[in-house]
Amino acid sequence: MSESPSRSTASFLSKKNLLCRDRIGALIFLVVCLCYGYQTTQIPLFPGDEYEPFTARTLPTILTFIGIALALLLLISADNNDEAFEVRHFNWKLLAGFIVLMALYGIGLTYVGFVLATIAFLLAGFFILGERRKKVLFGASIPFVIAFYLLLTQGLDVYLEPGLLFLMWS
Repeated sequence: MSESPSRSTASFLSKKNLLCRDRIGALIFLVVCLCYGYQTTQIPLFPGDEYEPFTARTLPTILTFIGIALALLLLISADNNDEAFEVRHFNWKLLAGFIVLMALYGIGLTYVGFVLATIAFLLAGFFILGERRKKVLFGASIPFVIAFYLLLTQGLDVYLEPGLLFLMWS
């Protein structure tokens, strides 16, 4: 027979079911999206832009709502059968490595520019994740970055600063 409503509710609200990896990831992503959404309200507008249908805030706001919707969808649909969930089983060294790598990427953008910093970021990221084949490392990072750079600069006419080291040489 079926379980009583109070028993199924108690089962659903148990600690084991609420703390699964998908839900933790969704909560982190939700917090990031909410912080990003707050930051989008801080984007300055030109005088008169408040009456325009498309402003500098439009796409970031849409991206915020999409991110929040996806995070909530993942929270609702997360798999409750994660028996082996324990925080100590997380790969904290990998997380710390990527946080350091992202900080170095931000610094690298300033000094060596988008192309070299992004290639170095992807190479190091793939290496940290365990990829050791040079064909894959270079084949997945360099063509992607060059294509993305060309799309941004030539296709969309977005100016990407070349970096302080290249500006000093020119």
